Amino acid sequence: MTTTVRPIQPQDHAQWLPLWQAYLTFYETHLSAEQTQRTWERLNDPQFNLHGLVAEQDGQLVGITHYLFHPSSWADEPYCYLEDLYVASNARRNGTGKLLIKAVAEKAKIACAKQVYWLTHNSNTRAQRLYNSIEPATGFVHYSIDPRGFDTPSPC
Repeated sequence: MTTTVRPIQPQDHAQWLPLWQAYLTFYETHLSAEQTQRTWERLNDPQFNLHGLVAEQDGQLVGITHYLFHPSSWADEPYCYLEDLYVASNARRNGTGKLLIKAVAEKAKIACAKQVYWLTHNSNTRAQRLYNSIEPATGFVHYSIDPRGFDTPSPC
């Protein structure tokens, strides 16, 4: 079975949505329908810095990835953040995840990005096997806060 990776298109919505929901479920998170719609619109807006690729087999989407570019204080060139990556369970272990990562790397190369990076949960050992076959983990520990949790009022 041949897997093709291509840019996401507006007509992919019906097949993208279940993959997106499965990805959120895997990470035990929930986003509102409004946020999911906003994400979809951003992925399809060429003026917005959020890009999507899909993996397709026999007309069916079996994987998705979303990525963006941002400046860095450590390099003149932009960095590419691979934000989301999901492959349907029936398409795992056949190279689909690696194809998606390589396709993002190709987009980053075209954009003259200095690096592509991503995160995964430390319990996601299956994905880590794939990621370590590409490049060993950096050793950095990721922290995240909600800035609204501080005592100063938020304008948002």
